[in-house]
Amino acid sequence: MRKAVIILPTYNEAGAIEQVINGIHEAVQENKNWEIHIIVVDSNSQDGTQEIVLRLIKKFPRLQLLQTKREGLGRAYIQGFQTAFEKINPYLIFEMDADLSHDPNKILEFLKKIEEGADFVIGSRYIKGGSIPKDWGIHRKIFSVGANLVIRFGFMKLRVTDWTSGFRAIKSWIIKKATPHVKNYSGYVFQVAILDFAIKNKAHINEIPIQFRDRVHGESKINSIQYIVQTFLYVFLNSSFIKFALVGLIGFVIDFGISYIFIENLKSAVWVGTFISSETAIVSNFFLNNFWSFAHKKLDHKLSAYLPNFIKFNVVSSGSILIQTIGVQLASNFFGRKLWYLYKVILIVFIIIPYSYVLYNKFIWKEK
Repeated sequence: MRKAVIILPTYNEAGAIEQVINGIHEAVQENKNWEIHIIVVDSNSQDGTQEIVLRLIKKFPRLQLLQTKREGLGRAYIQGFQTAFEKINPYLIFEMDADLSHDPNKILEFLKKIEEGADFVIGSRYIKGGSIPKDWGIHRKIFSVGANLVIRFGFMKLRVTDWTSGFRAIKSWIIKKATPHVKNYSGYVFQVAILDFAIKNKAHINEIPIQFRDRVHGESKINSIQYIVQTFLYVFLNSSFIKFALVGLIGFVIDFGISYIFIENLKSAVWVGTFISSETAIVSNFFLNNFWSFAHKKLDHKLSAYLPNFIKFNVVSSGSILIQTIGVQLASNFFGRKLWYLYKVILIVFIIIPYSYVLYNKFIWKEK
C-alpha cells in the first residue's frame, strides 16, 4: 500500500482545523489503496490551534503536529516535506489549505489521477467545473485571474490554468529534486516555483476542477503587494520566453542600428542593408539564446556537435532573413522608402519573433 501525506500549514486556524482534519478522515475512509497521513505544520499559533491538533492526535494515530517558527508558507511546506520524508517516506505529498477553502472530498479524485500516471495534480479553479467565490470583489477577481494569466503567458505554458492553486498532489521525487530550487522562497511564490521546476523536469502535469471557497474563520495571510512583486520577479528571472524576448530586443537594436547605417548613412540598397543587419542580429541571438535563454538545454560545446548545430541554426534562421529582406523591400516599393523602419518593426514583432521562437524550440534547442 502506498503512503500519502497531507501537509496542512497553519497559523491561527483554531476555527477551522478540527473540521478540516475530520473532513479528510471522512473523505478517505473508504480508500483501500493508500495509507493517508496528515502533518499539521503550525507556525506558533496563539489561538489554540496546536492544542486542538494535540487532542485530535489521540483520535487519529496518523496525525502529527510539527511546531515551527512563523517564517512564511514556503518555509512551512519545506519543513513539512522534510518531516514527511524522515518519518513516513511517502510516495505522494499533498499541499492543502487548513481554512476550509479546499474540499477534502476531492482527495480521492487527486489520487485517481496519480494512479492513472500523473506526477503532479493541480486543483484548478479555472477549468470547466472549477470556480472562485461569486461574492469576491472585482479587485480580488482581477488579482487572482490576472496573476495566473501573467504567469501562464510569461512562461508560455498555457496548458496549465492555475499556477497559484494551493491544493495539489505531488509525487515525492519531484519535491526531493525541487527542494534546493524552492527552499529560499518563503511566500506564496513558492507555489509558482515548485510547479515551474516540475514542468522543466518533464513531470506529467494534470488538473482537476475545484470549487474554491472563501474562508469562514480567521484572516487571510496573503500580503498582496509582496506576493505580486515576488511572483512577477520570479517569472521575469526564470522564464525562457521572457529571456528570449529580451534577446530579441537586443537583436532588434543591433538589426535596426546596422540597417540605419547602411541605408541612411551609406545609402546602400534597402535589401543589402537589411540582409547584413539581419544576419548580424541572428548570430548575436544565437549565442545569447544558447547561453542564457535556453541555458537549461544549451547545445553541446564539442566542435563536432556544436558546428553542425550552428549551421542548422543559420539554415532555420534564413527564413527570417528572407522574410525581412523581401518584406521590407516590397513594402518600400509599394508604400515608399522613407518608412522602411516601420515596415521592419511590424515584420519583426508580428512575424519574425513568433516564427523564430517556434522553430528554434523545435529544431535547435529541443528538449533533451
